[in-house]
Amino acid sequence: MDQPQPLTDNLLSSAAAAFERLRPRLFGIAYRVLGSVTEAEDVVQDVWERWQGTDRGAVRDPGAFLATVTARLAVNVARSARVRREAYVGPWLPEPVDTSVDPQVGAERSEALELAVLLVLQRLNPVERAAYVLREAFDYAYGEIAGMLRLSPANTRQIVSRARKRVTAERRAPVDAAQHRRLLDAFVAAARDGDVAALESVLSADVVAYADGGGMRGVARLEVVGAERVARISAFARTFLPGAVYGVAEVNGRPGLRLVQEGVTVALVDVSVGPDGVDGLYWVLAPDKLRAYERSAGRLTGRR
Repeated sequence: MDQPQPLTDNLLSSAAAAFERLRPRLFGIAYRVLGSVTEAEDVVQDVWERWQGTDRGAVRDPGAFLATVTARLAVNVARSARVRREAYVGPWLPEPVDTSVDPQVGAERSEALELAVLLVLQRLNPVERAAYVLREAFDYAYGEIAGMLRLSPANTRQIVSRARKRVTAERRAPVDAAQHRRLLDAFVAAARDGDVAALESVLSADVVAYADGGGMRGVARLEVVGAERVARISAFARTFLPGAVYGVAEVNGRPGLRLVQEGVTVALVDVSVGPDGVDGLYWVLAPDKLRAYERSAGRLTGRR
């Protein structure tokens, strides 16, 4: 009576191995569509549970099957998340990830990984977002995307084209890595010292700062525009977070500012740089989003 058990165990072990190989890509798809580590983790867990209950013998391509389930679930979650984010207090920013230790982002390409781009993607509808991510970040063919999202190939091409134009229109021309790091280091030094003049000197005239505090007192609830105003609020961080240690850490594929108090991350700042200087600051202060960042290393080591 107990004879079939080893066969069942072997099948489950094989299914788990196949899923684990694909997990980084699945997380990467869900994260880019949702802009949320927590929601992406939930989607991947849901995909795993569905995979366990699937007739896997009928699945010819596990990678395509699991990516399809992930994309469709992410679109559904994105539709329900939109209502919650419209009621969010202050600017909503994506949850950052520590890509220096986190392979789960599935960054076969770095496209649609920077916080600034993820924020632009959130302004697209969920299907546009998913189509863009599948094409630009993961290089799926238009026909594959059409099947995954239940669209026609012609409609898929139009959707991706519209999304690409939107992202391109709102994206600044990038600078090389050395220039980005030079301006970041100058910004970190000036912010640490509270030096408003030095801060203003590295900011572009039309710089925009966003601060996501999830309703925290003292955090700006509107975007701040202009070098003088942004320099002042950046210098104020030293007072708002007294005793914080300023350092550089990897945030969504590039160096950013990390502030730590007593061993705990209390702020992350993604810094976008254009030809005229620092043109975007994305301050993440909401504790739940910072905890999601800290879980990045946990996914790599098995700790949570």
